[in-house]
Amino acid sequence: MEKGNILILDDDSVITMSCKRILGSEGYNVVTANKGEEALNRLAKDDYDLFITDVRLPDINGLTVLKESRLMKPKTDVVIITGYPTLEDARESIKLGAFEYLEKPFTPDFMINVAKKLFDNRGWIVKQAYVNEFKDHIVPLRGDNPQIYYKEGVWARPIEGGLWEIGCDLRDYLAGGDLMCIDYVRNLDAVKAGQTFASLISMTKGRGIADLHAPMSAEIREINVKVNDVIASFIGRDIAEGWLLWLARVFPKEV
Repeated sequence: MEKGNILILDDDSVITMSCKRILGSEGYNVVTANKGEEALNRLAKDDYDLFITDVRLPDINGLTVLKESRLMKPKTDVVIITGYPTLEDARESIKLGAFEYLEKPFTPDFMINVAKKLFDNRGWIVKQAYVNEFKDHIVPLRGDNPQIYYKEGVWARPIEGGLWEIGCDLRDYLAGGDLMCIDYVRNLDAVKAGQTFASLISMTKGRGIADLHAPMSAEIREINVKVNDVIASFIGRDIAEGWLLWLARVFPKEV
């Protein structure tokens, strides 16, 4: 049974065929294109639920394709993928209406999770009682501002007044039922792109699970003081699919 229609644009046939294999095996109907004009022509003729496009293309810049696709088919969600992520492109993607901004390469499971967020309404719902309790400390997957991913599990999104939230996607980790906590780097007043700013620790196994690397260089304006309360509340529940966890609110530094 087909779950939805997806158009993938990338001039690298390895990427398009890989995405087609991954998403096709999940029941999605996947069409590919290797040039911007070809993809726009397909969008003009057919309806797609999701459009995944690279930034660097042989004929048209991917952000131009994004802009044209939003004008042509505003109900089609767009995800940007790129092997050369920049904060400038991420900001422009948001402005033009992209739902997410992903860095290549990504794992098959990560791409499947992206599609599920867009097609599975169950992934957008968190029980209201928990939303009310932690609404200032969690981020709904389907909100006013999209999540812009830089690396698997670590994301950034603009909020207001020039501030951004950076955080992590714990859903894969939570699936194992492990009791975890976030340990911030001590006395941290700024983060640097690519460097560790926090770690995910297994309280059950007494070891580190993953270091979390900052997706941008920025000054820290606020730390999520309820982060470990939120994790403890959601462990082992069926409500984790609809939320992400922000760790810090930051003001980006121009590099």
